[in-house]
Amino acid sequence: MTKTSRSMQLKDFRLIRAIHETGQLGMAAEQMAMSQPAASRMLASIERFVGGPVFLRHPKGMTPTPVGETLIRNGHNLLNGLDQTLREISSVSEGLAGTARVGSVTDGSVAFVVPAIQELKKTATGADIHVDVAPSDVLVEGLFRGEYDFVLSRIPPQYDKRQLEVRQARHEDICFMIRTGHPLSGQAAASLDQLAAHEWVIQAPHTPLRQAVEAVFVSAGVELPDDIVNTTSMLVMVAYLASSDAIAPIPRQVAHLFVANGLAGGLTTVEPQEKIQVSPYFLISRRNVMISAVATRLRELVFAAMNRSAP
Repeated sequence: MTKTSRSMQLKDFRLIRAIHETGQLGMAAEQMAMSQPAASRMLASIERFVGGPVFLRHPKGMTPTPVGETLIRNGHNLLNGLDQTLREISSVSEGLAGTARVGSVTDGSVAFVVPAIQELKKTATGADIHVDVAPSDVLVEGLFRGEYDFVLSRIPPQYDKRQLEVRQARHEDICFMIRTGHPLSGQAAASLDQLAAHEWVIQAPHTPLRQAVEAVFVSAGVELPDDIVNTTSMLVMVAYLASSDAIAPIPRQVAHLFVANGLAGGLTTVEPQEKIQVSPYFLISRRNVMISAVATRLRELVFAAMNRSAP
């Protein structure tokens, strides 16, 4: 066999490595799950290709020649790189690595996305997770543009629901966040009149949360406050509440995160006497669109968390 009719194969480097590790052709053949004559023929073919012996034969075993040492050194790098590549491919295909892109409304991100990511990361330490929190219209538009693998969102009316896979509705219950020492602090619940008597920090008028809050007040015949600060920023809301007697309607899960975990010192909550519930949001994916294995795993963990908390 001439050099031009042959090239070095991965199995050649594996045999050379096995011979180097064991020092015996027979043991190397066994490690390679092949017969000793087949291993001998493969080694002879390698030596014809490189133009000289790869190993020196001794009564006690085989040691590499300078050519063999070169093949061993470079073969080690090649095989290690290949093994690492295969491990990474396996990790990606099993959902242990790769990228997942998620969008969510605030309540869903706190209640379901964060716990799902924490569960995923117990095994998928190589996963690259991206999470955006935004209004539903931004999220669904991003989903259709391919910016997200899935979203937790409401469905704006302009989108064709037949193009979407929609699962598991969840409602947001609303309470009001206030500073410790606020006039309403210490009350288990406040009437709508009491709540309307204070300045509000709240989302913009077109948002589902704002619409849900206003609908309850209008239905009860309670005038809405004139003194309102509009913001979508949680940081602005917290800073404003901490230094004023303003109040902020907020999803209960988010309030719990801030108050119970001490993320916003000096804040507490008060319940409205009337139940305030925002229209449901859903776990949404695009139909017939493939997503990565890690994104699929994360989506199923979110779905499981939503199922567990369903009433």
